[in-house]
Amino acid sequence: MVPGFVYESCTDQIRSEPIPQLIFGLAYLLILTRFIWPLQLPLSIKILVAALALVALQFHRWSKLSSGSVFSPEFPRPVVVLFNWAFGAIVLLVLLQLLLDVGLLVGIPIHGGIVSASNSVRYGLAALAAVAAAIGVHQAMRIPPLKDIEVGIHGLPRQFDGYTILQLTDLHISRLFPAPWARAMVERANGLGASLIVVTGDVIDGSLAARGHRAAAGSARGGRDVRDPWQP
Repeated sequence: MVPGFVYESCTDQIRSEPIPQLIFGLAYLLILTRFIWPLQLPLSIKILVAALALVALQFHRWSKLSSGSVFSPEFPRPVVVLFNWAFGAIVLLVLLQLLLDVGLLVGIPIHGGIVSASNSVRYGLAALAAVAAAIGVHQAMRIPPLKDIEVGIHGLPRQFDGYTILQLTDLHISRLFPAPWARAMVERANGLGASLIVVTGDVIDGSLAARGHRAAAGSARGGRDVRDPWQP
């Protein structure tokens, strides 16, 4: 079972390099010049929207300021959810705007001149990006569904026939996936009656002190062959 967001701690250093910041900067310029500025809105509203978009795109910077890690924002959970949604919506809007611009370029030779998009088209793109991002965040925050895979092994000893292994991977217990979420995950894992429970990937985001509780894997004891990896 895998939560929707999969982060590797090694990328923490990568995001501090200029190239990712350049990419975010270009994305912001695209949104500013091709989406926000053409809208028929008062200048004050455009400035406000542009400022909010800039704040959302700097989500990883705010995370690092709060905890020292870009992947462990130590904000209240609703704020983390809002930032994830806003960041995802803007990234999706960038992709949709690029597709729109490609379509407008293709339309130039067809219509014999410059083709523009109406406000309604841009509002439609923004709504689509917002809804898609909301669905993505909701899917990431749920208790993930079980993916059942049956593996046939030739020559497997008979005593292992029907042996089940439950893999919990990339739990990323954090402000986004707090203790109640972890307990619900453990309860479901224990209820499956697996022969062996294996915990892989990143268990927590941030420090042990910041999480304030042990990783959920230490309580997943439903399998007869389960071992607590934190015990000697």
